[in-house]
Amino acid sequence: MSASPRRRHAAPPPQLSLDLGTDDAPVPPAHPRDGPDRTAALAQYRRRARFYDLELMVFEPIRRIAIGLLGLRPGDVVLDLGCGTGLSLARLRAAVGERGRVIGVEQCPEMIAQARARVQAAGWRNVTLICAPVESARIPVRADAALFHFTHDVLRRDDAIDNVLTHLRPGATVVASGLKWAPLWAVPVNVFVLNAALYSVTSLAGLDAPWSRLASRLVGLEVRPMLAGGVYVARGRRAAQRRDAPTAG
Repeated sequence: MSASPRRRHAAPPPQLSLDLGTDDAPVPPAHPRDGPDRTAALAQYRRRARFYDLELMVFEPIRRIAIGLLGLRPGDVVLDLGCGTGLSLARLRAAVGERGRVIGVEQCPEMIAQARARVQAAGWRNVTLICAPVESARIPVRADAALFHFTHDVLRRDDAIDNVLTHLRPGATVVASGLKWAPLWAVPVNVFVLNAALYSVTSLAGLDAPWSRLASRLVGLEVRPMLAGGVYVARGRRAAQRRDAPTAG
């Protein structure tokens, strides 16, 4: 899959890393068969925050591939949705350079606290962190690319996807990666996927095609199965006809 050309634009001046607030309003839990449960997800990731980086080490090669498929260039603006503890930030920032910008969105305070510590330790002035659910995050830019790395619950929410897409430029690249059901005959792989999913998502709905809600909103979507079919990386582009969000001053 080759990177799609995008219209160049003047990059905004570097900004200090910010935490743009948090949204902890209670939300009625959804039945697991109906879709993701935000309250359960928040509790789940609060429990996992301390050991999250170690848990994700096995999937680091997938992260590298996903970030590479974004096709980022110096001066680009990229969104990292469900950024967790900030494991993708260093690679994303290296790709966009000093003139670019990285926006990380994460709803779990314990996770984003670790991401904030990474940013401060590295002195990155062009990385902004937003502590809020993706569906209600006030994203202050229109971006050239968006990354959904192992964010199954987010990808099963239409409101989350639509909020992201309205803050992407026409033709922007979207890359998603994560767990998926392998073919039925791959029983050991599916046992692994099931165990991992029960530990990291609040709904198993859509694991046969986690990218399906992106497919109806993006053009040129391509899906690459990996790790014997138990993981995928998908890439597509924002359609030019979508209504744009207002440009931040």
